[in-house]
Amino acid sequence: MNTLAIVQARMGSTRLPGKVMSPILDVPMIGLLLERLSRSAAIDQIILATSGGNENDKLSEYVGRLGYSVYRGSEDDVLHRYYRAARLHEAKTVVRVTADCPLIDPQLVDEVIAAYMNTGVDYAGNIHPPTYPDGLDVEVFSYNALVRSWQEASTPYEREHVTPYLRESGNFTMTNVSYKEDCSNERWTVDRIGRSGTRLQNIRAF
Repeated sequence: MNTLAIVQARMGSTRLPGKVMSPILDVPMIGLLLERLSRSAAIDQIILATSGGNENDKLSEYVGRLGYSVYRGSEDDVLHRYYRAARLHEAKTVVRVTADCPLIDPQLVDEVIAAYMNTGVDYAGNIHPPTYPDGLDVEVFSYNALVRSWQEASTPYEREHVTPYLRESGNFTMTNVSYKEDCSNERWTVDRIGRSGTRLQNIRAF
């Protein structure tokens, strides 16, 4: 089975422009994320899905040098970007990860994939409801569910954020992976510039 992880990223962040290439311990953030994600035992392939603007050339070139494929598509219709990338790479199962989560946990990724595989649902995640810190978000869904969402999702919000239609339309079967306590108020994600530069908020041992 072709389990494809699609990492969405772009350089044009409003609150922190270029954040995905911001260095963490001298490594661009996207490189750190991809290295951690590559430790997943259940993912067959990882690709970057970005938009076609010139500002993303540096990002695309860097990720390509690391040995990952890059798909460049719509700036605003990220659902269409996902659909085209998944179709191009003949995905059967799609894993959604966003590039502002450099502390992504590969074991948790595998746990969510296992929940998806073992239950036979259309969609599995750990965000509905959230119990893990923001920054450990993982969503897994079938290619067929992605196609249906791409065909039926109609609002700009649904198109930009990829999975709202999957999660909220009531047209798909779902399961959720929860942590033993609610840590959803914590933010383990790169969001904006603080006084000392790029900031990961509220990190604690997990």
